[in-house]
Amino acid sequence: MTAKIQVVFYSMYGHVYRMAEAVAEGAREVGATEVSLWQVSELVPDEILEKSGAKAARAAFAHVPTAKPAQLTDADAIIFGTPTRFGNMAAQMRNFLDQTGSLWLNGALVGKVGSVFASTATQHGGQETTIVSFHHTLLHQGMIIVGVPYAEQRLLNLGEITGGTPYGATTLAGTDGSRQPSKNELAIARFQGRHVAQITKALIAGRATLV
Repeated sequence: MTAKIQVVFYSMYGHVYRMAEAVAEGAREVGATEVSLWQVSELVPDEILEKSGAKAARAAFAHVPTAKPAQLTDADAIIFGTPTRFGNMAAQMRNFLDQTGSLWLNGALVGKVGSVFASTATQHGGQETTIVSFHHTLLHQGMIIVGVPYAEQRLLNLGEITGGTPYGATTLAGTDGSRQPSKNELAIARFQGRHVAQITKALIAGRATLV
């Protein structure tokens, strides 16, 4: 049975998009998976995006289709990616999740796997608080949360400044956005994608034996 995995992200300057690609790559490494990449709608006016340089950066992933809340019901697992805004998810992602009220009311996401990755500007800019607070929404939806276990040894890397938490993959963008996801960070993101895919397939197989 094929596991359907959606990677749903918001990215302003492309850092989370690069992490999303790595997460998707990792999930695709697991056999019998159908992995799709989606971005949530932008809320910032075009003139502000252009002034900040984000409009040009977003052109690199303009080809990624826009997610609709109803499509989440088609997934077996959903891996969300968001930049951090003062220790919380970005407003664009919050807006998307706030549109899932009818899914919550109908229990449409109960039993699906949920996982989160993120980016921050600084080393201690709220990577963990962003992911853990994101989990609150997934728990309300009845989802099964999967993080990144320490079986991923790159979490223990002290030889460089790097993102990566047991709650989910992370990257550091720098205060000016010039730092791109490192090799270590992208590897952790790929691990997360593989790990989610493997657990999702195991859950699907277990449910099939109960039917």
